[in-house]
Amino acid sequence: MKTTFDIDENLMQGLQEEAARCGLTLSAFVESGLRRLLGERMPGNAQTETLPPLPTWRSGGLQVDIGDREALYRVMEDD
Repeated sequence: MKTTFDIDENLMQGLQEEAARCGLTLSAFVESGLRRLLGERMPGNAQTETLPPLPTWRSGGLQVDIGDREALYRVMEDD
């Protein structure tokens, strides 16, 4: 669907540059941004899937002060 908007000149220049950097037409770039902005509010859009939490573990604490270059080299050489 074609439509017309009045957009600030500086904003339009930024949109055009970013679209080109992404390898998209200006229309495709603006449409993808609008879809992201309105995605959750648009009727008929599926809810985004919630990702599971990232795994955690105990590391056993610090082995070396990374500010001490020589100590860091010693630890790396031991592995």
